[in-house]
Amino acid sequence: MPTPRPARPGPPSRGPDRPSTARVPVLPPKPRPGDRIAVISPSSGLPGLLPLPHELGLRRLADDFGLEPVEYPATRRMGATARERAADIHAAFGDPAVRAVIASIGGDDQITVLPHLDRELIAANPKPFFGYSDNTNLLAYLWNTGIVGYHGGSVMVEFGRPGRMDPLTAASLRAALFTSGPYELRPAARFRDTARDWADPATFDTEPETRPAGGWSWHGPERVVEGSSWGGNLEVLSSLLAAEREIQADPSVYDGCVLLLETSEEMPSASQVYRILCDMGGRGLLARFPALLMARPKTWALNRRTTPAEGARYAREQRAAVERALGEYAPDTLAVFDMDLGHTDPQLIVPYGGTVRVDGPARRVTVWY
Repeated sequence: MPTPRPARPGPPSRGPDRPSTARVPVLPPKPRPGDRIAVISPSSGLPGLLPLPHELGLRRLADDFGLEPVEYPATRRMGATARERAADIHAAFGDPAVRAVIASIGGDDQITVLPHLDRELIAANPKPFFGYSDNTNLLAYLWNTGIVGYHGGSVMVEFGRPGRMDPLTAASLRAALFTSGPYELRPAARFRDTARDWADPATFDTEPETRPAGGWSWHGPERVVEGSSWGGNLEVLSSLLAAEREIQADPSVYDGCVLLLETSEEMPSASQVYRILCDMGGRGLLARFPALLMARPKTWALNRRTTPAEGARYAREQRAAVERALGEYAPDTLAVFDMDLGHTDPQLIVPYGGTVRVDGPARRVTVWY
């Protein structure tokens, strides 16, 4: 289980491989037990179709974390329009009684919400936002607005996990929600990749099956990198790149940043992963990041039930694709593979736009919550 390190006044103004022009985004004030937390569905109103994990997640937010969840009109409504979902985002950020915002789950069309957002309203009311997967859209939007978000955490998946929350996930979420300062991420001893039917009440009676994890794997030069984080779900980043939305035209903006990447249960092929990274490389973007944190890939889905051997082959091929792209476009990038980020269980929370330190010689990753 990761253990918070003693706090220090804050991340240094400069660090190894960190440029003096690094962004200094706003760290929103943290909630405290008893505060209200907005629960929104910026992508899919899946809580309306599958209420069991959502209700369980709400109970844990209240009972285990001491927060008061507040839902909005589109939180449980499938088919809500982009404008309606944007209205929920505005209401959540604009309400002074709400101290943090968390996504119920991801989806696949949050990019359509972005044009309807009021950047001035959100910038004037910065709050911690937790989400991943399709919520990469909103995290990138907040990054460009100058607000630190949090990659990870959702009501239905992490808080609504069958049996109990994974202790590694719960510790990371608690630290990210309530504390500030450095927090060292630690690799999971065990992980799970399969799932059971959320519509079946029996799913929630026992914990999911897990298997031993092999730890993180380090690739590239032995260096120490400290910088602001950016990235998220690779498939969503591909859409943002194609639409030229929330991607800075001047790639030097990303100089010295730590790149976060993860893939979803859609399980993009190794060739797709390679092409997306080549797109980033061809734009002069990939080489801007001196460090990459690459999540353990999702290798099984309810609609694609791979065998262990098939899953292992998929993971090897994805890693080979990433290493190939790095070799061609960013050979000096330090990469950490199989991290517990994004579509993983357990899941570690990484600040999005906050400071991340990747220490190659010491094999340590530290974030600042």
